[in-house]
Amino acid sequence: MADQSVGNGETVVFYVVLVDITEGCRLPVLRKNQENEDEWPLAEILSVKDISGKNLYYVHYIDFNKRLDEWVTPDRLDIKKLQFPKKEAKTPMKNGLPGSRPSSPERDVKKSLDLHVQSASAPSRGKTLPTLKRKAESVSLATQVTTATPVPSLPGSAEASQASVYPAMRDSSFSIKSRDEHEPLTSLTTNGTSSIQRHLIPPQPGRKRKSCGGTDEDSQDSSDGIPSAPRMTGSLVSDRSHDDIVTRMKNIDCIELGRHRLKPWYFSPYPQELTSLPILYLCEFCLKYLKSLKCLQRHLTKCNLRHPPGNEIYRKGTISFFEIDGRKNKAYSQNLCLLAKCFLDHKTLYYDTDPFLFYVMTEYDSKGFHIVGYFSKEKESTEDYNVACILTLPPYQRRGYGKLLIEFSYELSKVEGKTGTPEKPLSDLGLLSYRSYWSQTILEILMDLKSENGERPQITINEISEITSVKKEDVISTLQYLNLINYYKGQYILTLSEDIVEGHERAMEKRHLRIDPKCLHFTPKDWSKRGKW
Repeated sequence: MADQSVGNGETVVFYVVLVDITEGCRLPVLRKNQENEDEWPLAEILSVKDISGKNLYYVHYIDFNKRLDEWVTPDRLDIKKLQFPKKEAKTPMKNGLPGSRPSSPERDVKKSLDLHVQSASAPSRGKTLPTLKRKAESVSLATQVTTATPVPSLPGSAEASQASVYPAMRDSSFSIKSRDEHEPLTSLTTNGTSSIQRHLIPPQPGRKRKSCGGTDEDSQDSSDGIPSAPRMTGSLVSDRSHDDIVTRMKNIDCIELGRHRLKPWYFSPYPQELTSLPILYLCEFCLKYLKSLKCLQRHLTKCNLRHPPGNEIYRKGTISFFEIDGRKNKAYSQNLCLLAKCFLDHKTLYYDTDPFLFYVMTEYDSKGFHIVGYFSKEKESTEDYNVACILTLPPYQRRGYGKLLIEFSYELSKVEGKTGTPEKPLSDLGLLSYRSYWSQTILEILMDLKSENGERPQITINEISEITSVKKEDVISTLQYLNLINYYKGQYILTLSEDIVEGHERAMEKRHLRIDPKCLHFTPKDWSKRGKW
């Protein structure tokens, strides 16, 4: 508080209020969006640190991806809309036992009176109440509650599972054109009972194509053919229940890998003494982490690697793939997992890399083979997973390398004679890449079908799965996502609009990087025999 005299002899009192912003508080924070415009999204304070007498706040933007979390200065905080964390209500204890309320004579008397009133008024309603089972009482109470306070209904588990397997029906506003109105190009049939016909329907003005299931790009629910609750039986699935404040914050500021400097997106369990460094240096060939540039230069004089350890199983042009056994090359595999964890939030890092194979994609130049990305897979997967983790390093993203990694994983599945699917849950970027790959691969097959003897060509879902090695559930979910499947006269038909065809052709023109099966030199192993580990 401070006071000050003014000219007329009155004293004006000023109150200075100092707000203590602590962890858990929420308030709007200034940031730049993709259009470089100012916006004030709501954010949560995760940590506070003092540097030279000035506070810095680590914030997580609510409903934004964690990779956008950052340290901000106080001038970017909107203190006027500060929300303090809610305190947990503490229940008074009775007889020293937690969770029980102290008893009072008035409450006991009131409770007994209520019971007498209920029992006395029950016969007057002319109803016989069930008294055999307590369960009946709880059901009736639940019914009363729902009628008094309506709750939005949720789809049952049976409906959710059915929606993920069977194609969704279109609403009555969608009409299928007859053969007289539009000349069909080809037709396809699935499994004898249902047929899929392909019609070329011109786009109707003023009508937007509705995505099946109404999901956005970042969702991973049952409309994608993925269970609504992510399966936790996978090898590298992260159990988010053990997240604490440490693992929610990025601990590495910058990584120097060869000629690139990378800004990590997420926490990675590098040694604690390295997290305070402004830059963490990595050898781009063996991925060993070092604390200074001088240490890196000294290491490079001793490191003989110019490519990832393991067998080179593919080379075309400057692109190569190396197969690395997590048991034989444990140090490299662990270093690779540490690096990958900086950019993958949905997976847990395990130092036991023995059960995994790592396929590292590299780009070759005069200095050696530089890592572009990788994917890992279990040597033995009980759920037909052909990918456990997959990552394209940020400097190489949006250049077609992600689809190349996905395509290579399915080429390995073709050689193994299996169908495969990536381990769930997928990250937001991973989901986008897989949806795009599945869509292009399936549309490529459907558009290449040709009629024989004047009849419409036929193909089954199982045949698409066998040709592509994409699991049947992923094929169906992709057709649903593209909104192609309809039910017409007892048959499932595929309806390809001009927009779908033109969009696919434009996408394939941009896709220059493809896997050439002739350049793949891969022999699958039977990992069920423990001796081969």
